[in-house]
Amino acid sequence: MKPLLSIFSFLILLGCHEEKFQETLIPEGTYHGTFQRQKAWAESEIANVTLTFTANQWSGTSDFPKYPALCRGTYSINGDIILFENACAWTAEFDWSLILSGKYVLTKTGKTVEFSRDYRSATTDTYRDKYLLTKQE
Repeated sequence: MKPLLSIFSFLILLGCHEEKFQETLIPEGTYHGTFQRQKAWAESEIANVTLTFTANQWSGTSDFPKYPALCRGTYSINGDIILFENACAWTAEFDWSLILSGKYVLTKTGKTVEFSRDYRSATTDTYRDKYLLTKQE
């Protein structure tokens, strides 16, 4: 009985394999576009932003101070989720949810990159942050 149990266990282990995480990165370069915090109850400003991606590093600027709050950091992608890590120190006088940090839903189409984070829920109509960027030649 032991040999049969050993063979059965071995076959189960062969069938179990760890999926390898294959990280995809945004093609390196400079991207120009817009950021908007889309509010359900009011019009919102649209900022012109520039983000540069190199390997898994990012840096960025906006034409509005701290809307969004861009500086520099790292990022990783898993499927349609992009996770930004912010490497800068920030002061306390603004809404820290505007810092490019945390999980966003990612869509890549040709030279266009879009990532967004939805703060809405079934019980609240708050807002959605949306970046829409195009790679520059």
